[in-house]
Amino acid sequence: MKLNISDPTTGASKVVDIEDEKKYHIFFDKRISQEVDVSPLGDEYKGYIFRITGGSDKQGFGMKQGVLTNHRVRLLLDGRTSGFHPTRKDGQRKRKTVRGCIVAQDISVLDVTVVKKGEGEIDGVTNKNYPNRLGPKRASKIRKLFNLSKEDNVCQYVIRRTIPSKKEGGKAKTKAPKIQRLVTPVTLQRRRRLRTLIKRRWARVAEERKAYHQMLNKIAAEKRAAKKAEVEKEKAKHERKLALRAEAKKKAEEAAKKAEAAAKKAGAKKQPAKKAAAPAPKAEEKKQPAKKAAAPAPKKAAAPKKTGKK
Repeated sequence: MKLNISDPTTGASKVVDIEDEKKYHIFFDKRISQEVDVSPLGDEYKGYIFRITGGSDKQGFGMKQGVLTNHRVRLLLDGRTSGFHPTRKDGQRKRKTVRGCIVAQDISVLDVTVVKKGEGEIDGVTNKNYPNRLGPKRASKIRKLFNLSKEDNVCQYVIRRTIPSKKEGGKAKTKAPKIQRLVTPVTLQRRRRLRTLIKRRWARVAEERKAYHQMLNKIAAEKRAAKKAEVEKEKAKHERKLALRAEAKKKAEEAAKKAEAAAKKAGAKKQPAKKAAAPAPKAEEKKQPAKKAAAPAPKKAAAPKKTGKK
């Protein structure tokens, strides 16, 4: 098994080949992100503690965190997880073969990092220092690296790198990254302008909403007024009908009175209607006695039987 040892404090890394299984069996059944005491590897590693960060098997399939197996499996992966990089479009998925996060015997290369330094030095890992080629470019990270306050100018603490000239005897150039998330007076001015625009937009929307509700109220009031006018019109029409009926009735009564007066003046008197004659009382029907039932006819005497003798 090969160990890819890296030290984040020095920036160095080295691949060490360990052939004795009795030494590297300490990593078996361990998972990614677990810490292991590697003193059994030899006196050189005495007191060191490594953290497992990954690895691959003999066929080149990498270990995947979260897959709790010590063998290979086929998983449906998308671009949000490790092990698959989509090339066509967003939402693309593909079934890929990955190895579980548990170390087994068929692991070819195991990636580890130094968590705790031991007594001795690991040649090529802890005794060499490789400075970072690039420094932080975010303003907050630069402040954190140099322990700066908000009043300090971050631009003076950017890590610059030197680019040698291609010509002989030419002047070397320096290059620095553009600081990200740097708050400047221009940035604050833009924020104030954006807030002002947002407030104006809110005020305009509130005015438009108010005008809209006023229009709705006006339309509703006009509808109520039109409905009320229609009701009043129907009421007036009904009252006119009643008045016309009363006037016609009054005229008919006056015409009847005039006709009656004219009849009296002419001497025509109304005769009272004759009373209907009372019906004559009906004579009481004489009760006739019920007829007696007829007596049954006497039976004839039986005729004498004829005999053969004379």
